[in-house]
Amino acid sequence: MVQVQVLHPESVTVHPLVLLSVVDHYNRVAKNTKKRVVGVLLGQWNNGKVNVANSYAVPFEEDERDPSVWFLDHNYHENLYDMFKKVNAREKMIGWYHSGPKLRASDLEINDLFKRYTPNPVLVIIDVKPNDIGIPTDAYFAVEEIHDDGTATTKTFNHIPSVIEAEEAEEIGVEHLLRDIKDNAVGTLSTRITNQLSSLKGLQHNLDEIKTYLHKVITGALPVNHQIVYNLQNIFNLLPNLNVEKVANAFSIKTNDELLVIYLSSMIRAVIALHNLIDNKITNRDAEKKGEADADDLEKDSTKTNGATEGAEGDKKADHDSNSASNTNPESESKSFADGPSSSKK
Repeated sequence: MVQVQVLHPESVTVHPLVLLSVVDHYNRVAKNTKKRVVGVLLGQWNNGKVNVANSYAVPFEEDERDPSVWFLDHNYHENLYDMFKKVNAREKMIGWYHSGPKLRASDLEINDLFKRYTPNPVLVIIDVKPNDIGIPTDAYFAVEEIHDDGTATTKTFNHIPSVIEAEEAEEIGVEHLLRDIKDNAVGTLSTRITNQLSSLKGLQHNLDEIKTYLHKVITGALPVNHQIVYNLQNIFNLLPNLNVEKVANAFSIKTNDELLVIYLSSMIRAVIALHNLIDNKITNRDAEKKGEADADDLEKDSTKTNGATEGAEGDKKADHDSNSASNTNPESESKSFADGPSSSKK
């Protein structure tokens, strides 16, 4: 079997802006559904390496029951691509993407459609909901296989290594975009530990894949690929030899330094906790004293208010009694007034 391929790319570099655009496209169109989204990739070819710097969405529909029935709005794509060329002429169409998460039966037909606009389109599957730890991109390139028995040629996808890289300006922009969803309550130390744990899980997953591949090669389920074996040998050559005394001593010194830092951190954390406890005790005591003083002042104010109220009520009662006495003897007052002049005349 011979593969006929033209300008086969060695690797695909995906920029963070493309990942953000694809995730936004999926959330707008196919969130909480089993649908996938499709779009166009823009960038450059540089010495066999594909640099994916930008992308845009394209309307796409397909029948869930019959994968061979699908629709892609190529008129929309042509109009939007013309506008993109006016903005940045350096970015050429280099392929297309979909949200996968795996290859579909209709991908070869869609790839043939994009060959109208670029001779060698690259397919990048971007998993918007990755279950495994690692790079959420898989790149493929269509090749045509010629069979030795003279049967008709067939088309298939070859996997291409993909990486995620960003320029300094892109890193700053992505950091600002992710600032709103960043959990500020999570400290730097816990974040580092979480990242290291995720890295270890990814390493374990890769080691399991290597083990599975070697087991299949030994049992004859897969043929020997000398390039893969060569890469594995290079990986094992990078492992340090712990039997060397210098390496063992350096490893012990590094471990002791890290344990010392952990011990000092624990001591500082304990001192800070004790300091906070004392501050809380002092604050609670001051609050209790202030509460008692406020209660005493309130009691004194209420006593003064009650005394003043009782005095006012007594004065009011005396005035009322005096007025009552005056109103009950009007005749005696008149008689006294009448007798007064006669007495003075005598």
